[in-house]
Amino acid sequence: MTATLDATLAREAQDLLFREARTANKFTGEPVTDEQLEAVYDLVKWGPTAMNSQPLRILFIRGAEAKARLAPHMAEGNRAKTLSAPVTAVLSADVDFHEHLAKTFPHFPGAKAAFADDTRRAEAARTSALLQAGYFIVGVRAAGLAAGPMSGFDPEGVRREFLADTNQLPLVIVNIGHPDHTATHPRNPRLDYAEAVRTL
Repeated sequence: MTATLDATLAREAQDLLFREARTANKFTGEPVTDEQLEAVYDLVKWGPTAMNSQPLRILFIRGAEAKARLAPHMAEGNRAKTLSAPVTAVLSADVDFHEHLAKTFPHFPGAKAAFADDTRRAEAARTSALLQAGYFIVGVRAAGLAAGPMSGFDPEGVRREFLADTNQLPLVIVNIGHPDHTATHPRNPRLDYAEAVRTL
């Protein structure tokens, strides 16, 4: 008789990813390595997307000069923490994701043609890239770092400044580093199961 494996993630790991994880507003001076950023992506890439389209594109911004270019496009309340974060990630949706479907969805030769319509393709890119943005936040936590995701920025300004030669649409900006909890806000309440869930 074969024993059934318990595939439930250990409670400590669940805490790391969800219950004890916090949005970071301030970071220590400890650096974030390229290896850590690669480890984040190596987790994130496995999350499901529609037709395995993988439209998320990531621009990591480290240097002071690049941060200075980004800061004017951030909402006022997000500028200081973005300038001081060890790394800031611009998460974008690549509207040209269909160019890669021969590799990522090879069993369906007509996959690229299915996205010939620009409007439909842009919406599909946005939907799946936003899914991947969620995976990205969890991936940062799983790599032992803290994430500070922000929607308070000028997407068109960021696109012009950093992505003008691409067909990428900025969606979310995430500060990354080791958290300094002196700036961590008290945990806000979450909705209970009965408030958020229906079963038919």
